[in-house]
Amino acid sequence: MECIHRWRDACIDMVSALQTILMRNSQLMRRELAIIPVQTKKELKQFILLPWKIYRNDKNWVPPLISERRDFLNPEKNPFFAHAEVKLFLARQGKEIVGRIAAIVNDLHIQTHNERVGFFGLFECIDDFEVARILLDSAKDWLKSKGMEKFRGPADFSSNDQWGFLLEGFDSPPAFLMPYSPKYYLEFMEKYGLKKAKDLYAYRMDTDERPPERIYKVAERIKKKENLVIRKVDLDDFENEVKKIREIYNQAWSRNWGAIPMTDEEFSHMAKDMKQFVDRDLVFIAEVDGQPAGFSLALPDLNEALIRINGRLFPFGLFKLLYYVKRIKNVRLITMGVIHKYQKRGIDTIFYTETFDNGVKKGYNGGELSWVLEDNVLMNKAIGLMNTRLYKKYRVYEGEI
Repeated sequence: MECIHRWRDACIDMVSALQTILMRNSQLMRRELAIIPVQTKKELKQFILLPWKIYRNDKNWVPPLISERRDFLNPEKNPFFAHAEVKLFLARQGKEIVGRIAAIVNDLHIQTHNERVGFFGLFECIDDFEVARILLDSAKDWLKSKGMEKFRGPADFSSNDQWGFLLEGFDSPPAFLMPYSPKYYLEFMEKYGLKKAKDLYAYRMDTDERPPERIYKVAERIKKKENLVIRKVDLDDFENEVKKIREIYNQAWSRNWGAIPMTDEEFSHMAKDMKQFVDRDLVFIAEVDGQPAGFSLALPDLNEALIRINGRLFPFGLFKLLYYVKRIKNVRLITMGVIHKYQKRGIDTIFYTETFDNGVKKGYNGGELSWVLEDNVLMNKAIGLMNTRLYKKYRVYEGEI
């Protein structure tokens, strides 16, 4: 019996010793964890390419175009930087890049909402909370030095870009210009102490589920009652059309949580990028008595093509992109706006039916309607009447600095 006790004690001592060794090794590894402000071209390249490491085994991740990401982060090419300051950080463990984050001070948001909120975005990291913690700490410390009082994200870079971590719907790729992230990011945010700020909804609509007939009858009554005309966008008069749409967009979204107006330069920049992919049969402008009242924009889901070229246009990616763009089977209804005085009149219902009918004629199988704020009761109700299903959710977090 004494021998058994000695053997047990020896095992306990061995386990204790192993735990001590593992703890010391872990601490040693942590001492190799460093934060690097992005300053060189090499570091910027590492920042852009890190997602290829994070998602290398994830079949649903859609690689962005590397050239587009480079331009997006270039203050000379992205007009967002005219009213904002962005600081990029890398997390390095030994010689390996294991995380990244952007800290963002958006002067236009501060002016619009009168709140000193700093944002974090472009967040990616390995499945290691310590890496996430040091990244979030670095972004928060920098924002604090800029006088920010709250911390919100992810925002890449604002509500006019990509928002949120994927909360539900991990079984399929994201639609064009929608975010994608692993589940463990949610755990990291909670563990760090951030709280839910808002959830965003994405709905799926298939062309074999036609909206109820009563919706079409309502749409026809609205057209007659409001002296309403729904027309397709005129791409031959692109500049004037963009001007009208920007004015509608900024008015329609002005009361939404987190929304900020887009500057002339930002809207023109976005429109120029999208023009090459616009299907004029999926973009509509509503006019009441000849005056612009609303607009709706749906685009072919380019992610169906982008997922096949691994972020590179050359040497063969461009040919692949052009090939697969012609075979896209889904669309994304990206944005819809109705000027305040014309809201609650059913104009959005007409946009939905027109987009659906034209999509069917063009041979699309269906698409996504996104994103919608969880507490936008009227829009969620209207979309729900269209034979859609809520299939993805995204979460924006916030905390005090």
